[in-house]
Amino acid sequence: MSLLAESATFARFLRGLPAFLRGRINLEQAQAIVRQRMAEREANFLASVERGVFQNARSPYRSLLRMAGCEAADLHAMVHDRGVEGTLAALREAGVYVTFEEFKGTEPIVRGDTVVEPEPEDFDNPTFTKYYQVSTGGSTGRGRRVMMDLDYLTARLPMQHIVDDIHGFMGVPSAIWFEIPPGNGLDSVLLRVPYGNVPERWFTPIWSGATGPGFRFRAATQTIVEYTRLRGYRIPRPEYLPLDRAEVIARWAEATLRKHGRCGVRAHVSKVLRVALAAKDLGIDLSGATLSGGGEPPTPAKVRQIRETGARFVSNYYFTEAGPVGMGCTASSDPNDQHLLMDHLAMIQGKRNVPGFDVAIEPFCYTTLLATAPKLLLNVEIDDYGTVATRACGCPFEALGFTTHMSDIRSFRKLTGEGVTLIGSDMERILEEELPSRFGGSPLDYQLVEEEDERGFTRLTLLVHPSVDLRDEQAVVDVVLASLAGRGAAAQVSHAIWAQAGTLRVRREKPRTTSRGKSMPLEVRRAGSKQPS
Repeated sequence: MSLLAESATFARFLRGLPAFLRGRINLEQAQAIVRQRMAEREANFLASVERGVFQNARSPYRSLLRMAGCEAADLHAMVHDRGVEGTLAALREAGVYVTFEEFKGTEPIVRGDTVVEPEPEDFDNPTFTKYYQVSTGGSTGRGRRVMMDLDYLTARLPMQHIVDDIHGFMGVPSAIWFEIPPGNGLDSVLLRVPYGNVPERWFTPIWSGATGPGFRFRAATQTIVEYTRLRGYRIPRPEYLPLDRAEVIARWAEATLRKHGRCGVRAHVSKVLRVALAAKDLGIDLSGATLSGGGEPPTPAKVRQIRETGARFVSNYYFTEAGPVGMGCTASSDPNDQHLLMDHLAMIQGKRNVPGFDVAIEPFCYTTLLATAPKLLLNVEIDDYGTVATRACGCPFEALGFTTHMSDIRSFRKLTGEGVTLIGSDMERILEEELPSRFGGSPLDYQLVEEEDERGFTRLTLLVHPSVDLRDEQAVVDVVLASLAGRGAAAQVSHAIWAQAGTLRVRREKPRTTSRGKSMPLEVRRAGSKQPS
């Protein structure tokens, strides 16, 4: 997009912003809207496809539907007979789906004789006119541009109000640790103005410099914040807080708990863990605090350390292209048990072979149901898989009709070396549980990086934070290899080949974070490729 076009859309966003901020919605209205959407899922799905696919010449899905012999009338008949999920399953069987790699733009869409090579913006909602831009984190590849439109923010209001109420954030002083655009901190603040639950503090781990956003993003953020404040809405200004200063939030929580007895903190899971570890180091009791995290799996090791501070932890499942996807079940002891937000999303599972193993997984395939979605998804994989079940749990999300539970959610990103592929979940457990238990430190002190050495051989480098008192680096390698050997046949193959080739090595280095502040246990960096942001 040209600077002129971008400026024009931003100006339209500013002109429309006062009306959005003046809008008011109470809890009863929010619940009524969500229940209505649940009752109209089929009609909403058909309207979204009609508007965003059949009437959109740039949509990659048009060619796929044509290849499958599915016109608008056929789709209506299928939905009438099979419902939304049944229709999506039939379409996937007929080749109407987009893999994670295809959606990222790293591979063309090939179905028999049909070949589609879409640009990333071809998945955009063609109706958006009043927006500012954000991007995905790029944890698993290059980031993608996503538009934050006022109509989209309005559509998200009901569910956001409900979630804040269910998870105990309404009327509670809160702080967020999310990035300025192209991160998602700004919409997290603006969304809460119409129902009067604006965060007290907004911390951002990026601001300027070589790793910060461009000037236009900083300027847009400041413009929107001051524009909003001039109209009497006391939203917080962003405060730069690098990842190694988590004690600032821990001390804010301590002071807020002393004054109010309750507080809330929202951030990515690894940032939440940083706050918890800072509180433990300072001897701060976080009883009465609710810490909410998403953006990465809330693994047992992370959640255990968060809860040891006395805080309550709740999780969410979110990706930028579709917004909120799942919210933590309040009746479950599993922090990774999410209710699928079925008012605006449908999900089925496909089948996918994992290269290098005789292993198949069932990735989540998402479809947007509302015409206000920033990216239109039709059976799109988003690099995640897990366990899906329909059951009654008795929590408030079930009362809204959200009976689909997703648990054990994780990426199917893979680590490769010497022709051997390892499913990442095996290594995550070793990095986050076994190594800290054996050698000290926390889950944030270990990271496995796939990279190429100077001769082009793939090496798996285990980064160990210099603060860990490590006397024998080979002992770490031995523990990892021994742990892999005990995790099944595929892992035993990894052990044997990697031990012979010297694939695994240790480097004393601070684990890397993405530009969004996520601390991923596994990372892929290949020579000559653009590094993840």
